[in-house]
Amino acid sequence: MAPRFSGSMTAMVTPFHNGEIDVPALERLVEMQIAGGTTALVPCGSTGESATLSHAEHAEVVRLVVKMSKGRLPVIAGTGSNSTTEAIALTKAAKEAGADAALLISPYYNRPTQDGIYQHYKRIAEVTRFPLIVYNIPGRTGSKIEATTLARLAEIDEIIGLKEATGSLDEVQEVLRLCGDKIEVYSGDDSLTLPVMAVGGVGVISVISNILPKESASVAAAIARGDLVGARAQHFTLLPVMKALFLETNPIPVKAALSMMGLIRDELRLPLVPMTEKPRTHLRAALQTVGAL
Repeated sequence: MAPRFSGSMTAMVTPFHNGEIDVPALERLVEMQIAGGTTALVPCGSTGESATLSHAEHAEVVRLVVKMSKGRLPVIAGTGSNSTTEAIALTKAAKEAGADAALLISPYYNRPTQDGIYQHYKRIAEVTRFPLIVYNIPGRTGSKIEATTLARLAEIDEIIGLKEATGSLDEVQEVLRLCGDKIEVYSGDDSLTLPVMAVGGVGVISVISNILPKESASVAAAIARGDLVGARAQHFTLLPVMKALFLETNPIPVKAALSMMGLIRDELRLPLVPMTEKPRTHLRAALQTVGAL
């Protein structure tokens, strides 16, 4: 059976202008993604600065992206929280806005047990009856969802996928071994898309595709059709940019890159601040090597 979501899916930035959502810039980004061959739009994740969006803004960004995409691409809305009640509310709002699925980061800061993590997602699934993608990123949350917990979650009908950002290929393989085809696995790190897909992943929820959608989509498509030699060559061409996009905390560098390309203002919400000069110079050089500037 074909995966519900696959290929290069973009973890979209949220553009701002004087502290407000920049709607014209958001529409430009949506059109750029569609033209570039991106396979799904993922607003309001970590890259979208969801942590500093109000609930009303969060729902509005999802609604806008759904409206702007006009059914041309599926929309996977970031709706995660460390409060189960809040995650349910955000997921319901995304469902009502017309999103196709929700991406939920594992509860952060309060560091629940593995059973607590399981019960968190189970409750959201039961209440919302909406396709859910689990997001495992212990570097941001302070706790890892173990492969055995993911295997339990894979038995829940609404839980269809996993954004895997532990940085461990051993972990990816253990999840795939235990879960089989019960959930789809997507790389959460651009630099690991090639190996993750090579062992059974079906795509990537990407940061680099914000600025290079065609190139990111091309890599994912090459891997999917089994052209690992071609995919590897493209991957290594993009690798310096992938690394430059994480010289400072995401999404600081990708917003700097989009600003250099004239697509958005280089504006973030505190406590995030614009990229400092030395890494900015490095990023600019990396973008120039791939013809993005």
